[in-house]
Amino acid sequence: MQISEIFRSIQGESTRSGLPSIFVRLTGCNLRCTWCDTAYAFHGGTKMTVDEVLNRVAELSHAGPGKSSGQAGAPPAVTLVELTGGEPLLQPEAIPLAQELLDRGYTVMIETSGERPVSGLPREVIKIVDVKCPDSGEPDTFYMENLGALDEKDEIKFVISTRRDYEFAREFTLRHNLAHRVHQVVFSPVHADPEGTWPGMSARDVAEWILADGLPVRLGLQLHKFIWHPAMRGV
Repeated sequence: MQISEIFRSIQGESTRSGLPSIFVRLTGCNLRCTWCDTAYAFHGGTKMTVDEVLNRVAELSHAGPGKSSGQAGAPPAVTLVELTGGEPLLQPEAIPLAQELLDRGYTVMIETSGERPVSGLPREVIKIVDVKCPDSGEPDTFYMENLGALDEKDEIKFVISTRRDYEFAREFTLRHNLAHRVHQVVFSPVHADPEGTWPGMSARDVAEWILADGLPVRLGLQLHKFIWHPAMRGV
């Protein structure tokens, strides 16, 4: 596998926001969203075997005061693992990695662009699936069959950068009855790029639109970008 980084941090997105989590960021993506904040993961990284990734996750999951990494018999301090990218499903090893993590007792999430089929993943994996809005620069890339592969533990996310994006997300949510298909539908306003490459979307505006339309969705803010500098890696 080609791995961009593996680190422990606070879950910044999804309905598990705020929980300690281990992130495995896979290298490579076939989309180029206008507001992408992880373009550094498009290339490079380190080649690792599935076993090497598992060992690193175990070290991070056991790390803490008074504990040696991977101490035999010690319960892990962190049991939530997210596979992300880039686009993790571009690498076929992501699927056996997810199964191995499940077999070792971890709760496994995957964050994916929605362009790749998710049906090959183990059912127990919590799937956080994007639907790209018009002003992402990657409209019409959602793999519609994914709707049939999601269930009550999974989530669908829309990244909102404009009013047009919001209206698209609203209509898609209602047309496909997403609130009854998945655990949560998340509308996530774009966080401004600190270097000025793209503007931010007002979270207040999105919140007020959601309330005005009575939508059964969650406003999702990128918590880690409020805790650390928005461009900081490994958090």
